[in-house]
Amino acid sequence: MKRSIKLLFTLLAAAIAVPAAQAFDLDTPEGQLRAIRRIQCSEIDNKPVTYGWRGRAFSRVEGEADRVLFKVEGMNIRQCVTVNDPENGKGFRLVTREILLYLDPKTGEVLRTWKNPWTGKMNQVLHVANDPVNQGPFFASANGRDFKMPFEFNGDHWWLTSTVPLFYRNPLGGDYQPFIGGTYHATEMFNFIGDVESLTSDATDSAEIAVGWARVSNWLPWMEMDSRQGLIYMHTAGRKLNSYDELPDVIKNEIATNYPEYDQPPPGDDPRPNETSWTYFKKMVESGKFKGSTEQAAGGH
Repeated sequence: MKRSIKLLFTLLAAAIAVPAAQAFDLDTPEGQLRAIRRIQCSEIDNKPVTYGWRGRAFSRVEGEADRVLFKVEGMNIRQCVTVNDPENGKGFRLVTREILLYLDPKTGEVLRTWKNPWTGKMNQVLHVANDPVNQGPFFASANGRDFKMPFEFNGDHWWLTSTVPLFYRNPLGGDYQPFIGGTYHATEMFNFIGDVESLTSDATDSAEIAVGWARVSNWLPWMEMDSRQGLIYMHTAGRKLNSYDELPDVIKNEIATNYPEYDQPPPGDDPRPNETSWTYFKKMVESGKFKGSTEQAAGGH
């Protein structure tokens, strides 16, 4: 018994004596760049990383209570690739594609049609399928400016918040938009949080991340709301998953059936312009895959 206890203390002492993995310095541009790559993806080139999130979408109409319109289930699959630039040195590029599904708020089933409570129509539902949504390249220093993110720290945890106001010409509009309106107006809000060790330790290539995402925007185009007063807002939370397989079955089944390419990120040298939910909607209309409302539904108002 004494020998066992002695062996236990010897092992504990050895474990305590092992130094922690060396952390890199977040106070340098190089450390900042390395940290954001760990948040976004992995330090290993071409390693697929998946984010997943879920929440609910609500309406906001003046003079009436907010309504829960849908549950939402989202994913983004991505990878990073190293970029070597003759002027800016070593950096990275992020390539991604993403899906957001609108689900029945009671059953959680993927919606194909939706009974619009304001127009009385049965709308065809068009889910978000943006491919690609790429960013970068990013460098530690470029154009005379050092890369820096607004990290905030509390003990052994950090967080990042980002609010992105959007106000631009709607791609669904025509040449007379500046005269009659029709600008896309929205705000996207992101929160990232994690522990400092996961972010900076040399023992791993990717940080463990929890994420929050919210968006306030005009009505979705497939809702066919014309110029009705009101807006839609979404509130969600999620995390960086250990693998694609950790996505819920509802979204994996939808991908396997209708979006098979979304189980892998785009290629690292993807040259395509980014897709948005608006440009995607336009493509679906022009291709004839989106046909709009299909019938009048009873009980609308």
